[in-house]
Amino acid sequence: MTLQRMDNVLIVVDNLEAAKAFFIEIGMELEGEMSVEGRSVDLLVGLENVRCQIATMRTPDGHSRIELDKFHTPAVIRSEPKNTSVNTLGFHRIMFAVDDIENVLARLRTHGAELVGEVTQYEDMYRLCYIRGPEGIIVALAQQLT
Repeated sequence: MTLQRMDNVLIVVDNLEAAKAFFIEIGMELEGEMSVEGRSVDLLVGLENVRCQIATMRTPDGHSRIELDKFHTPAVIRSEPKNTSVNTLGFHRIMFAVDDIENVLARLRTHGAELVGEVTQYEDMYRLCYIRGPEGIIVALAQQLT
């Protein structure tokens, strides 16, 4: 048995509309949206009385997806502190390859995104930055130079 692909990454959000707008601004496309609930969902995720709204975002090439989930029930559990740093244990960022890092950064700032550090250059290969978006989500942008 071999791995076929990575299907998606799940991000639980409180403001689904803001998260969708943020990822659309990066260049992702809304693939679909649906509500899920019922016993099979409860059994799958190990929670009771699950009711949530799911939005699936995909990259333009169709190879990568993000699933944004807004839980109506049970209530979301917030981890503290909200804006952890990138060296905190656990999952912390998604990286996207972009054509023009300054343009994408400017567009994302209109959605409340903030630079975590600075836009930097790695040798002659990449311009890179980390930004924090809705729900404290950290996204890295990489612009290939060569």
